[in-house]
Amino acid sequence: MRRAFLLVRRRAISSIPVLLIVIVGAFLLLEAAPGDAVDAYLLSIGGGDPALVQSLRESYGLDQSVAARLWLYVTALLHLDLGWSVIFGRPVLDIILERLPNTLWLMGSATALAFGLGSLLGIVAGARPGSSADRTLSIGSLALYAVPNFWLGLVLSVVFAVQLRWFPTSGIETIASGKQGLARAFDIAWHLVLPVASLAFVYLALFLRMMRAGMAEAWRQDYVLAARAKGLARRRIVLRHVARNALLPLVTMLGLQAATMLGGSVVIENVFAIPGFGRLAQEAVAGRDAPLLTGIIVVSAVLVVLVNLLVDIAYALLDPRVGASDAAA
Repeated sequence: MRRAFLLVRRRAISSIPVLLIVIVGAFLLLEAAPGDAVDAYLLSIGGGDPALVQSLRESYGLDQSVAARLWLYVTALLHLDLGWSVIFGRPVLDIILERLPNTLWLMGSATALAFGLGSLLGIVAGARPGSSADRTLSIGSLALYAVPNFWLGLVLSVVFAVQLRWFPTSGIETIASGKQGLARAFDIAWHLVLPVASLAFVYLALFLRMMRAGMAEAWRQDYVLAARAKGLARRRIVLRHVARNALLPLVTMLGLQAATMLGGSVVIENVFAIPGFGRLAQEAVAGRDAPLLTGIIVVSAVLVVLVNLLVDIAYALLDPRVGASDAAA
C-alpha cells in the first residue's frame, strides 16, 4: 500500500504542470479564435450600437489585455472560481456540477461494461488461441470496432426504442415523473441502457482484442511453461498466471481511453439528448461562451488526471514491481 501511495504522490505532483499547460493553452486558443460572447449576443439580437458593444465588453472583462485576463482567470481558479457563464448567466461551476453527474453515470457505466465484458471475452478467446471461439470473437470484435459509436447509437435507438419500444428514445429520466429513491434510480438506469451500450461496445472490442493478444503472448513465456511443467490445471494457469499478466496492458489502456471516452460521450449525449457534459460543451461553442468552455476543458483535464491516478493505484496493486524503487528510497 505504501508503494501505491508513493506512486500516486509522485504522479499527482507531476500532473500539476500538465494542468497548468492545459489551462493556459485552452485560454490562449479560445482567445485566438475569431469572435467572442459579445459577437454571439449581438448576432442573436440582430446587432447593436457601439455604446452597447463597449458596455458589454467592459461587463465581460473583454476590454482588458489577454495577459491581464489570463492572470485573473488563473488566480480565480485557485479559489475554485471558474468564472461566469455568458449564455446561462450563472457561475460556471454551478452549471458544470449540474451536468457532470449525468456524464459520469454514462462514462462510468460504459467503462465498467467495456472493461469487464471485454476482459472476460478476451480471456475466453485467449484461453485457447486459434480455437473456433477465438476466431469467432476476434472477427466479431474487429467488426464491432469498425462501427462508429454514433451510428451504433442510431441503430440501437431505431431498433429498440422506436420499433420495439423497449427503451426510451432520449433523455436521462422521465420528465416530471416525481419518482424518488430506487424508483428514480431504476428510471435513470433504464434511460441509460442504449447510450451506455452505444458507447461501451466499441471500447469493449478494443479491450477484448488487447486481452486476447496479451494472453497469446503470455502463453509463450517461461513462467507459463514452468506452470504447465508442474502439472497445474489449465484453468488455474489461465486465471492465475496468463490472464493476470495480460491484464496489465488493459489497465494502462483504461487510463488512456478515459479522455477518448469523454470525447465520445459528446456524440452519444447529442444522439440520445442527454443533458450532460458533452452537450454543455456544444452549447458553449455555439454561444461562444469562452469562460464556460474553458471551465469544461479544465474540469475534463482534472477528470482525466484523476482516472489515471486510479489506474496507477490499480497497476501498483496488480504488479509488485511498480513503484518498488520509490518505496525502497
